Order: sequence, then C-alpha cells, then structure tokens
Amino acid sequence: QVQLVESGGGLVQAGGSLRLSCVASTTIFRIDAMGWYRQAPGKQRELVATITNSGNTNYADSVKGRFSISRDNAKNTVYLQMNSLKPEDTAGYYCNGGGYLFRNSPINDYWGQGNQVTGSS
Repeated sequence: QVQLVESGGGLVQAGGSLRLSCVASTTIFRIDAMGWYRQAPGKQRELVATITNSGNTNYADSVKGRFSISRDNAKNTVYLQMNSLKPEDTAGYYCNGGGYLFRNSPINDYWGQGNQVTGSS
C-alpha cells in the first residue's frame, strides 16, 4: 500500500518560514501531478499548489509570491516552501499525488496523513 509521508510542519511566528516535504513510502512506478492542500478547522479542504512531473506549477491566489512548490521525480518527493507565513495560513496541510503503482496499474489518488502548520500572530 503506497502512502505519502509528510514532514516539516510546526509552529512559526508570522513572517517566518517552513518547508514541508512529502515522499512516497514505497516504490511506485510513476507519480504524475503532485500537490498540497490545506484544511482549517470548520472549513473545506482547499488547493494550495500543484506541480506536474514536467515542472508546471499552479498556486492558489492566497499563496502566490509566498509559497513555492517543487519536486524531485527520482525520489518521488514533493516540497512546499512557505515564506512570509500569516496566521490565516494555519491549517492541516495534506500532500496529494496521482500515480501508478506498477506499469499497467490504473491510476490511483494518494494522500498524506496531514501535517499541522500554525502561523502565530
């Protein structure tokens, strides 16, 4: 069973930085688009940023210019560099990837367990 394992969350003062990492826990044939989503208490999960396996990126308007997504395809790892954090960035951050376990497997949607990020005022 493939899992996406996240690390790097925590508590940081407003204006500070954090870097999240997410890696597939087992060998997987290929992961296509990867991304980060977040969910604050009482709110729906929302997209933060996505990146294709060719490096094309997409960001939510609320994080443009502050967050940067990148990936290492050889390691099946995706990163989220978060700068100039604000209290409203506080949420559980979830890694997501669409991929193929084996060459002839159907595509599956994989999620990380969630990692708390808190920006204190």
